[in-house]
Amino acid sequence: MKLSIPLWLLLILLALTACSRPQPPAPPTPKVTVVYPQVGTVTNWDEYPGHIEAVEMVEIRPRVSGYIESIHFEDGAEMKAGDLLFVIDPRPYQAELNRARAERQRAETRVELARNDLRRVEGLRGTKAISEEEYDSRSKALREAEAALAAARATEAAAQLNLDYTQIKAPINGRIGRRLVTVGNLVQGGGMVPGTIMATMVSMDPVYCYFDADEASFLRYRAHSASVKNAPLPCELALVNQEGFPNKGRVDFFDNQVNARTGTIRMRGTFANPDRALVPGMFAKVRVPAGPPVQALLVPAVAIGSDQGNKFVMVVNKDSVVEPRPIEVDRQHGAMRAVTKGLTPQDRVVVNGLMMERPGAKVEVVEASPKGPVPAATAKH
Repeated sequence: MKLSIPLWLLLILLALTACSRPQPPAPPTPKVTVVYPQVGTVTNWDEYPGHIEAVEMVEIRPRVSGYIESIHFEDGAEMKAGDLLFVIDPRPYQAELNRARAERQRAETRVELARNDLRRVEGLRGTKAISEEEYDSRSKALREAEAALAAARATEAAAQLNLDYTQIKAPINGRIGRRLVTVGNLVQGGGMVPGTIMATMVSMDPVYCYFDADEASFLRYRAHSASVKNAPLPCELALVNQEGFPNKGRVDFFDNQVNARTGTIRMRGTFANPDRALVPGMFAKVRVPAGPPVQALLVPAVAIGSDQGNKFVMVVNKDSVVEPRPIEVDRQHGAMRAVTKGLTPQDRVVVNGLMMERPGAKVEVVEASPKGPVPAATAKH
């Protein structure tokens, strides 16, 4: 017995067969790059924002008043102690010195005359040719003349000093700022009222960097310094445009009290500055070792994930299956981060392909460097 299929049903079956698509092939096994945790010696550092200041800073002020006659430096130049900077019109002070010299010479003449008079009366005193009153008068006249000579010499020395002060010289080695007065301007000398500021100078090598550390860190630094027989505490500094911490120095000052409002103490590092890269007033990053070097297990920081504050990494087990591993971490060291709990040096940690993997999935493993460091291309700060 034959079954007859209606023509319309046959057409529908043919259409459905033509529209059906072949099933896609199974996706390939995802590839992931793994590394082995490294065991290394690391130094933990505490980082702080710092502020660079000059060891010496001087405001150039005149000691005598007068008109600026000449200026002998370029703005921003480096000067040595004793270099001539400004000259104040010396003529009034030269005239005063000449007058003081004349007064000193007159006082010397009076002393010589009084000494001769006393010498003469001393010969007459033995013969009772003069009275004791006359002798005392001549003796006191000599002492008065000698006192007047001492006063004249002091006046001359002061006049000479004022004349010398008309040449203003660099008091320190360092870099001078811009001139704040120009030739022909009147400047006021120092006295009860501060004199006119003519320029500023700062020393350039070495420089200080001040920063504030919390109380707990300060106690740790002090204990570490005491453990190495009070050796200077090392520190390192980096500017905003510098990679790493290329400037090496030492902590040479702790403040004498902790700030009760902030719970911090002011510290100071001293840094050599031969290339003048560190300019007073700059802000910088300073780091201080938190303790002696220690052994640590390191993994690339890029491999560490976070879930509600809990850290984890993805590892590949012996069956090439991905599984999450909770860990506890410590400080970061460049592109690596220390792991204190949860991993062993034999674990294979996924560092590349994290977006394609899922827990429980089978993967194809590519070792970046068997039991070695992660390649530079995958290491990120």
